[in-house]
Amino acid sequence: MLRAHGVYGELIVEPLAPHESLSAGTRVTISGREYEIAGARSEGRFLRVKLAAVDTREKAQALRGEYLQAREVDLPALPEGEYYRFQLVGLAVRSFDGRELGRVTDVLSAPENDIYVVSGPSGEVLIPAVDDVVHDVNLSGGVITVEIVPGLLP
Repeated sequence: MLRAHGVYGELIVEPLAPHESLSAGTRVTISGREYEIAGARSEGRFLRVKLAAVDTREKAQALRGEYLQAREVDLPALPEGEYYRFQLVGLAVRSFDGRELGRVTDVLSAPENDIYVVSGPSGEVLIPAVDDVVHDVNLSGGVITVEIVPGLLP
């Protein structure tokens, strides 16, 4: 949650999933507590969300910096080759020649493409999520296979 909006407890959020996954009636979890979304509307790349149990600016402001977590079953299926961030975090990353680069610890958004943050034997490595570098994402096998291009590793 980025910030509170107005005096009636609305929240401005930056969704990490399609906007429709945070629609009215959807149940979400914030810091271990379950809430129901009373309403949501698009504000460009952000959403203005009203939670049923949050009715003041102060209650909304108390949630600042927290994640709204939708249930996995409420998320729409993504097209082939697209993944939710939670599906990528924790995957092992290996090169074609079998070198272990580490595990994905975060996914950063950049204007051109996402970037996988990988922590491993070489320290932290930033892997651009582009076809020239990322050749295979195997969710069931728990592995991302990458091409080592010049400048990728320290």
